Amino acid sequence: MVFLSSHSDEHGTLGVILNRPIGKSLGDLDNQFKSLDFADVPVFEGGPVEREKLIVAAWQWLSEPTSFKLYFGIDLEKAKTLREENPEIQIACFLGHSGWSPGQLENELDDDAWLVHNLDHDLFSEMENENQVWKKIVGSMSDELRLLADAPENPSSN
Repeated sequence: MVFLSSHSDEHGTLGVILNRPIGKSLGDLDNQFKSLDFADVPVFEGGPVEREKLIVAAWQWLSEPTSFKLYFGIDLEKAKTLREENPEIQIACFLGHSGWSPGQLENELDDDAWLVHNLDHDLFSEMENENQVWKKIVGSMSDELRLLADAPENPSSN
């Protein structure tokens, strides 16, 4: 499940994979994060581009289930300030990102290469449950896709 964080005709599209936790927190990656109170922040595989680059994101859910304020590509000092101002701020980190050159994603969408779905609070809050989030989203889009999402990974288990 890819969350698109920016899109423009000139620069293309940038996003991160939301449902691929690497099973580590920032503190597991490097001890320097423990001193900044970020040891517990989960780390996700953000995508195949610049996998050595760490992207910090923070978000605050607003009153509507599909409305939130996003702080993407911030530094840890900004994340610390946001957390101090509002303890409800959620923070996650991504190794790498997903990206498309100008017009590339539009062409892929025209070719039906992607399923598009709105993001809501319930799904976003479950992003560490890799397969369950994907199944919920895909299964909610149509009956045919629900069959695909609910199919066993190994068809002989059916």
